[in-house]
Amino acid sequence: MILRKKAIRYLRFSDLKQSQHSIERQDLYTKNYAEFNDLEIIDTFIDRGRSAKTFDRPDFIKLKQFIDKHYRFVDYLLVDQLDRFSRNAGEAINMVKRLQKHYNIQIVSVTEGIVFDYNTPGSFFRAGLQLLLAEEDNINRSIKVRGTIYAARKEGRYAHGKPPYGYKKEGEGKNKKLAIVEDQARIVTYIFESYIKGVPLYVIRKEVVNMGFTVKGNSAIEKILANPIYAGMIDVKPFKDYPGGLVDGQHEGIINKLTWNMVQELIKKPEKIHVQLSDDFPLKGVLKCHCGRPLTGAPSRGKTGVYYNYYKCSVSRHLNLSANKAHEQMLEIQRLMSIPNNLVKKISRASAEIFERKMREDKKALMAKRVELEKEETKLYNVEEKFIDGDISKETYQRMWNASNKNIMTLKAEIDLLKQDGGAINDLFAKNLSKLTDLRYVYNHCSTLDKRELINIGSSTKVVEGIKNNEIFVS
Repeated sequence: MILRKKAIRYLRFSDLKQSQHSIERQDLYTKNYAEFNDLEIIDTFIDRGRSAKTFDRPDFIKLKQFIDKHYRFVDYLLVDQLDRFSRNAGEAINMVKRLQKHYNIQIVSVTEGIVFDYNTPGSFFRAGLQLLLAEEDNINRSIKVRGTIYAARKEGRYAHGKPPYGYKKEGEGKNKKLAIVEDQARIVTYIFESYIKGVPLYVIRKEVVNMGFTVKGNSAIEKILANPIYAGMIDVKPFKDYPGGLVDGQHEGIINKLTWNMVQELIKKPEKIHVQLSDDFPLKGVLKCHCGRPLTGAPSRGKTGVYYNYYKCSVSRHLNLSANKAHEQMLEIQRLMSIPNNLVKKISRASAEIFERKMREDKKALMAKRVELEKEETKLYNVEEKFIDGDISKETYQRMWNASNKNIMTLKAEIDLLKQDGGAINDLFAKNLSKLTDLRYVYNHCSTLDKRELINIGSSTKVVEGIKNNEIFVS
């Protein structure tokens, strides 16, 4: 009695959309080969939606474990084509050698009708050739894909899979672009504005989670802050000899370019001292000792065992300020900074004249910036022409392109800012000016975070020097 030789099968497809057709074809070909050559299939391993670039694939790992235990009962490993097995020639050749030398198992490419025998020079040469051709095909496809993505990004299209938080995809084919999701855009705007104000990242994250932010991960906020997508730009990675850089996207930005540039400058700076916010100590980190260090806050137990809140300097032991006294003084400061109603009316009339004058100046500045932008774009075009004609080197072109592109982005950001509706800003100012009549009330009804922001605005901006004979003196 002649014992039938035994085989195991390995089937793989990388595209889940074509899974059913691909698996049926591989299943049919390997079964037909086994029947025609009188082989008994004892097990089958299938990897779905997996790339053949590496052997780190779930069912291939199970296949190796099976071979380690049962290799004495296995004669052949059947694959549909060798590129189903691997597209990495070096790793695949080593695997072919190992299977035959250590386990005495030969690999069969059924559609190519090849049994790869390491001990037969011609057969092993064919195995190496097929694997190299598979890897070459993989490289060519990768180059084509990267080239297509580069061209799409250069045109300002979002050539990625999942849209970033704050956007959704609309349209089909080349007309597909990002569209703003208003609820999410409000959260993104809050993240950028809060970061510029110096709000700690952990506080921003806590606030946006309450607002409905669902993105997981410790660095989710940092990734949003560093993503130029939100300023209406696309980050183009270099491809071969072609340069990369930021280009205008076909989508609308959630924030303006000036805000994004400000955030990038802040990201480069050393991180600020981490301050834990507390409703009992809203002035912690805001008040400073005469030595320049921010005051911390903590309760201290008195002789009777009762706890009292104090602001203290972390270095100077001599400063021990009662929190209640500090809060009363702060409320008194807010009262003194409040503006009488009659002065609010004067400020309102004066501000209307200032806004009107500013709008005229902005209109002139807008025209000048547009002329400057046109010159810079012409300069960039000339640089590209020189590079195409071979008059400048790639390094010189990259340096000049980066510098010119940066100037263009800055000018466009300034133009966007100048194009803003000054009338709307004036209306917003007039609407909120009346709140200055009772800053103490505003301060009392603020959250801890808003109280700190209000104090920071007052301490960093000199507004009113004094009031005398119902006239405001501004410094």
